[in-house]
Amino acid sequence: MLNKWEGIVLRTGPYGETNKVVTLLTREAGKVTAMARGAKKPASRLAAVTQPFTHGLFMIYKGRGMGTLQSGDTLHQMRHLHQDITATAYASYIAELMDRLIEDNQPSPAQFELLRQAFHAIDEEYDPEAITLFVEWKMLPVAGIHPVLHQCASCGATEGEFAFSFQEIGFLCHRCFHVDPYLIRLSPSHLRLIRTFYTVPIEQVGKLTLKPATKKFIRKIVRTIYDEQVGLRLKSATFLDQLDRMPTFSRDEPPAMKGRNEETASDDDA
Repeated sequence: MLNKWEGIVLRTGPYGETNKVVTLLTREAGKVTAMARGAKKPASRLAAVTQPFTHGLFMIYKGRGMGTLQSGDTLHQMRHLHQDITATAYASYIAELMDRLIEDNQPSPAQFELLRQAFHAIDEEYDPEAITLFVEWKMLPVAGIHPVLHQCASCGATEGEFAFSFQEIGFLCHRCFHVDPYLIRLSPSHLRLIRTFYTVPIEQVGKLTLKPATKKFIRKIVRTIYDEQVGLRLKSATFLDQLDRMPTFSRDEPPAMKGRNEETASDDDA
């Protein structure tokens, strides 16, 4: 059967000298894999539409096994995702996370829309690290994890001081801190941000300006959940960690001054 599906390229792999195997997340059919014959040839009509991160309309013949990509029309090439190394790194991480968590041939319209929003936001030069945090928190239920973030996971309280518990996979109020001796204390700002990442659509938030320490703190929590509760470790995370260790300097500020400013930054968002 020949299908016309809206999709985004998650990854590609070589097959022989001239072909590609393309994995797409589609709006209509979920994650599908298709053979793109001749797509490795520069002059191929499939060369552009099978680039990673490409958002397009794909004509795919699907039988019992792997589908065949017949043709495609690009809706959005995501140029910034290819031209900026940081954007590429975070987009690759998001794509790998989606690929690992979503089962083949299972309709996943919510996850497709999340991926579309994330890639378009990064392509429009929103903070890729903040966008990735949105995706990580929102994909937890797909991984079978449903954190309790609207109330205390122990007593149900909605007011008070809160901390995050990996044991309870959610918030604990100050009355229940004794439940988990290894909990992580949260500021009101951290509390609001985690709830925002988990519940609010990316398109409804606008640009978030977060300090590096804030993003690192929240990232550590969600990555620990994936590591300890899901057992998921992504290859692309290694490169993100390398980027995180690389010094970045603005054109107008000498390295010494930049470093002093970062050391005195608080954990609260800007």
